Amino acid sequence: MFSVGDQVVHPMHGAGIIDDIVQEKVAGVTKEYYVFKMPVGGLILKIPTANSQIVGIRSVMSKNEATALLDAIPALEVECNANWNKRYQENLLRLKSGDLYEVARVIKALMHRDNQKGLSTGERKMLHSAKQIMISEIVLVENVAYKDVELRLDSAMMQLPVAN
Repeated sequence: MFSVGDQVVHPMHGAGIIDDIVQEKVAGVTKEYYVFKMPVGGLILKIPTANSQIVGIRSVMSKNEATALLDAIPALEVECNANWNKRYQENLLRLKSGDLYEVARVIKALMHRDNQKGLSTGERKMLHSAKQIMISEIVLVENVAYKDVELRLDSAMMQLPVAN
């Protein structure tokens, strides 16, 4: 269970802080909710405390883990499925996993595809969301500017290898 002030990550929205824990009555049933607030973008979510593990809420990584992740990105190999629908579904599953290495694979594959062939509107939105998920956590962990993390991430992502 998390406490007010804890830094946590939602797999589909990124990193934020537990701003409050409230009880609300919905459909006649009183439940406890985490009030999850994202410093980047200002998104506020209410997540049932009982479902937080199912949703995939986790504590943010450490500074050392963030450094290791950024250092590992250039060596990540990614595959780009030619079928748009299959590629989109595979990438969506990677994002939902909450594993930042899988999120990094999505970003890297989409960035390289964008450079080679361009992206559809759906994939462009997915790329933006994936980058936001990763950057928001690193910003929170390292306490640095969003733009600085984005530049570091973009630089790491454009390094090879990429399997085609």
